[in-house]
Amino acid sequence: MGEGGIGAFMPFILMFVVVYFFMIAPQMKRAKKEKKFAAELKKGDRVITKSGLHGKILELNDKDGTCIMETMSGKLKLERSAISMEMSNKLNAPAK
Repeated sequence: MGEGGIGAFMPFILMFVVVYFFMIAPQMKRAKKEKKFAAELKKGDRVITKSGLHGKILELNDKDGTCIMETMSGKLKLERSAISMEMSNKLNAPAK
């Protein structure tokens, strides 16, 4: 009557495994790093937001996940998730 069993589903299983290892797993790892970065922010850190604002952390509020950032034009309240991990790390990296 035709091929049955797991052999018919093997291409789909292999496709899922490839998608998982090349797309889903790296995305989860990146999200975990960003969450750790946001949790480790402290007063005085120089940061850059995802929209490109440069500033320094003045206050951190753990209850609602916000922070107060001082910029050249004043103070801003923003979500910790708005801070860019990559750009902030480049800003604080030692010069080569």
